[in-house]
Amino acid sequence: MKVQSVSLKFLFTLCLLISAGILLYLTPIKVKASGLDNVDDLTDSITSSIESEVNSDKPNSTFSVSFESGNGELNGSLRILLILTFISFIPAMLIMLTSFTRIIIVLHFTRTAIGTQTAPPNQVLIGLAIFLTLFIMAPVFTRINEEAIKPFDAGELTAKEALEVGMVPLREFMYGQTQARDVATFMDIANLEWDGSDPEAVPTTVLIPSFVLSELRTSFIIGFLIYIPFIVIDMVVSSILMSMGMMMLPPTTISMPFKILLFVLADGWNLVIVNLVKSFY
Repeated sequence: MKVQSVSLKFLFTLCLLISAGILLYLTPIKVKASGLDNVDDLTDSITSSIESEVNSDKPNSTFSVSFESGNGELNGSLRILLILTFISFIPAMLIMLTSFTRIIIVLHFTRTAIGTQTAPPNQVLIGLAIFLTLFIMAPVFTRINEEAIKPFDAGELTAKEALEVGMVPLREFMYGQTQARDVATFMDIANLEWDGSDPEAVPTTVLIPSFVLSELRTSFIIGFLIYIPFIVIDMVVSSILMSMGMMMLPPTTISMPFKILLFVLADGWNLVIVNLVKSFY
């Protein structure tokens, strides 16, 4: 117990020293009020001190926001902070706004239909889904880079304008893969009018859930079609075992090699992946 208390005291002292060092490193704004006769003199002194601190070129300054000379843009340090914050949303955007959802669900249906629970493993399926997503979304990402990111880096677009321009290719992709009935459903829930043909009238907040719902429906339909030939094999093997009186032998034990053999002879991975990719075109 004594060792633990000593350790806690040491950690507390170390935290105090680090905090004091940070406070000493960050030079505060100094305001001298001596020799001032009234409140106006005190206000002028504070204003002049703040301006001198802001305009000084000190190496210990963290970040600043300029409005006039910098055209209202944030400086490099704050932009890095915002970019790092935006990176945390990339996984959700990759899953929800691209072809990743349909691909990973179909691949999992394929593995389950064959009957191999861990082959291929999840890491392989997720890696394959990511690279297929990059292949399918490459034209969209190229347009976003050419129309939004490069002009923004060159100072031709503001951050808001770059975001609006960059969402255009992504919205076109999502709208092309979204069924009209899903869009109409969410438009009705949001109490918005839509004639069923104008994509510009669909807000992004409505288009994203509509796209996800359509992707789930399409992926389950594809998964059902993949299941059909393997279910036939299971039924044939089960009926043969029952006719032979082997009711205690699990049919999946016998049917799995035949399903794998059928999948290999039919070049199943090529059929599934190629037709899955073509479903986006």
